[in-house]
Amino acid sequence: MRPHQWVKNLLVFAPLLFAKLTLQIDAVLISAIAFVLFCLLSSGIYLLNDVMDRERDALHPHKKDRPVAAGRLSVGVACAGSVALITGALALGGILVPYASDAPAVAKSPFIVWPVAYLLINLAYSFWLKHVVIIDCVLIALGFTVRVLAGAAALTVPASDWILLCTFFLALFLAFCKRREEVIKVADATGSTRTTMREYDVPFLNQLISPLAALSILSYALYTVAPETPHGPNLKFTVPMVVFCVFRYLFLVYRRQEGGDPAHLIFRDVQMLIGMLVWTAVAFWAMATTNLG
Repeated sequence: MRPHQWVKNLLVFAPLLFAKLTLQIDAVLISAIAFVLFCLLSSGIYLLNDVMDRERDALHPHKKDRPVAAGRLSVGVACAGSVALITGALALGGILVPYASDAPAVAKSPFIVWPVAYLLINLAYSFWLKHVVIIDCVLIALGFTVRVLAGAAALTVPASDWILLCTFFLALFLAFCKRREEVIKVADATGSTRTTMREYDVPFLNQLISPLAALSILSYALYTVAPETPHGPNLKFTVPMVVFCVFRYLFLVYRRQEGGDPAHLIFRDVQMLIGMLVWTAVAFWAMATTNLG
């Protein structure tokens, strides 16, 4: 179920923050329910992936310790657990009543559309497209973007185009960084355990990673100064922290040869964690000063 990966589902809270609804208890509860739903859904998909990849994972220096690959969890139990988690998540999505905001009607797409879209994307990834070079990482990035769209639908608020672009570019950046780490470490240790590893190499991935880092920073920076941004002019002061965190991550990828698991790396690196905490503090200050004004 990989609970440490649930941090990725925090993206459903992004619309809550950027729509300035953090003080609305009903909105916070709806976002929390959406977060729980995506934790259930992603856990079910992880179990399915573990079953399908159990033979390849058994050859991986780290993934071999996963319960299914190690034989501690039977295939039958894992499949039953996957079906139960996915069914429970979709049932929760079907009964979730979105927060009634004052957003334009065009923003009010049915919430259940996005969990279903997330499931379909991941099924396509698991059964076929994870073996197609570049498309495998694009699908991962789309999964992150869908989380933001689901969070917006749960609150019936529009998702900023710039935030959606930033999410997509940043997730694609992280996915290619992960592939780079796999090419370097996994292939050297035991041989390739993923079909696409025969197509990726370090120079090619370096060419993809650098522009995606720039696009992630640029799309976020443009959001902070866009006229439609509801947080006022002070949000631009969060840009230096975003620049620092992206550059710090590049340092860890290129100089420390890390990047295999962003969920672990981000919270293990003290400087990265401090940067995110400073960003959070400045973002709340920017929103508070806008409200006071």
